[in-house]
Amino acid sequence: MTTAADAARTTARILLEIEAVHFRPQQPFTLTSGRASPVYIDCRKIIAFPRARSKIIDLAVATIEREIGFESLDAIAGGETAGIPFAAWIADRLGLPMLYVRKKPKGFGRGAQIEGAMQPGWRCLLVEDLATDGGSKVNFVNAIREAEGKVSDALVVFHYGIFPSVETLAKLGVCLHGLATWRDMLAAAEAAGRLTAADARDVRAFLDDPEGWSTTRGGNVVA
Repeated sequence: MTTAADAARTTARILLEIEAVHFRPQQPFTLTSGRASPVYIDCRKIIAFPRARSKIIDLAVATIEREIGFESLDAIAGGETAGIPFAAWIADRLGLPMLYVRKKPKGFGRGAQIEGAMQPGWRCLLVEDLATDGGSKVNFVNAIREAEGKVSDALVVFHYGIFPSVETLAKLGVCLHGLATWRDMLAAAEAAGRLTAADARDVRAFLDDPEGWSTTRGGNVVA
């Protein structure tokens, strides 16, 4: 059986290979939250690489079977928009209905926020490409529950592992599962010689104190 450590190493290697990972300590990126970051990841690139995405879905399905269960889900729900392709591939692999959750209800027609044909009481797995602080997941979880669905687990390809995404979702009774974190990525990048020693130290400093690293480089303070 594929272990969580195996999944993390393989996912990190794939993301590095397809150049979805960017390290720029000297010219920090600005995240959606306003934080400054020496690292940035674009998981959407996975959709353009058939062999890589097939392996990622293999690892996602193994994670679901290992950490959630074989017969514990009734549907796979993708968060708009990046979660939709991953949810579709996972649903197809598991032989389950696929749904997608809008960020907000449509302003016309049925005004739906859940697209598909969800039945009341269905146990849904929320799928997205990545998680930073978990804020967008809260909106999707609430939408599923308001539509009479159940959700106790969320799966992402990648989560930062340094912001309170796990804690944010745990307050809602949702467990966050991810294939890899930035610490996994840093280990893979160092092993592959993708970082100088100085840049690796800077990235590690960010991982150890992301808020402090951000504020000293002009990033917003996030409550």
